[in-house]
Amino acid sequence: MKLLFIGSRLYDDINWYVKEKNIESILTESNEEAINLDLPDQVFMVPRGMEGPKQVALMQNVDAIVPLIGIDPPLIDVAYMKEEIEKEYNIPVIAAGIRAVDLTSDKIKTKSFYDEINVVTPTYQILNDPEDLTLDFPVVLKQGHGQGGRDIKIANNISDVKEYFNDFDAALCEKFIEGAEISIEVLSYNGEIIPLSPIYKGETTLEGTHPLNKVKNGPCQIEGLDNNLIQHVAYKIAKNLDSDGIFEMDFMYSRIDNQLYAIEVNTRPNGTRYLTAATCGINSLCELINMAIGEFSIKNILDKMEYNYACEIPVGYFNGKSPKNPVKSFKHNDYVVHGPEAYQRITLKAKSKKNLENLIDELGL
Repeated sequence: MKLLFIGSRLYDDINWYVKEKNIESILTESNEEAINLDLPDQVFMVPRGMEGPKQVALMQNVDAIVPLIGIDPPLIDVAYMKEEIEKEYNIPVIAAGIRAVDLTSDKIKTKSFYDEINVVTPTYQILNDPEDLTLDFPVVLKQGHGQGGRDIKIANNISDVKEYFNDFDAALCEKFIEGAEISIEVLSYNGEIIPLSPIYKGETTLEGTHPLNKVKNGPCQIEGLDNNLIQHVAYKIAKNLDSDGIFEMDFMYSRIDNQLYAIEVNTRPNGTRYLTAATCGINSLCELINMAIGEFSIKNILDKMEYNYACEIPVGYFNGKSPKNPVKSFKHNDYVVHGPEAYQRITLKAKSKKNLENLIDELGL
């Protein structure tokens, strides 16, 4: 089996699994200074865009293509390549299709999509002038495109809104939800859809604290909220997107309203994957490979499912004992360190809450 991987930044997460499965690995990358270029069997440097990877895939006669792209802008180009290569050359591309990317990469279209499929989302309006605001404060101001919390502002008064409009001509404006932030990964391929463990990402704050700076826990355990509901709504969204690969879905739960609100969907590998893997034993990047080699199914996922307690803690720099190889996997580890230096996070797992607390103490966290 020969696979083409697009992008090297995430490749060290799955290099061990590629070797375990005896897969011949081909990788394309556009940055000669990128990391992990020494890991695959072959590396081809190509210009930015999908024409280079397409030509390498055809030249190397690969069995499938697995994009490892963790940012939004290239996803639509990947989707168009997927449509072309699957139709003309019958080579599977394990990624979201054009419609799914179009709906999820634009937050305004995502809102309309939620409305169409009757999924509850915070009340919103498209704002072209601060004076047109009809929602009560506080509100959240966003741009249609963007990731990682970029271009988002919590406005407590009209002055905050006017200040935001110094930089933008329009905004997606939605009701601020006081409550819990939740994420869930959903795997989908050839019509088989399975939501994984919901993850608790902390409480919303008026200061807009980024989730990367919060302690996160899995599985989500919020009084009054059934995780089956989160998985049910996530399944409904994925089914209506009708596409392949990984979906990361963000929700908020209001204890005041006793209401789960859908916020956003990402159709790419995401930062929740370590905590999900620690919680339920399913590594979403490895499942992309299983999709590519014909070993993905709901039955296989359920057979591998674990039930652990897990947490992710921002540490900045981790100076403790390095995990065992493979260091980015929980296969032989009860903790994994990830993220760039100065922004490192450690994700830990255990079979009980008490054992998890003991592990945290043991590592001095």
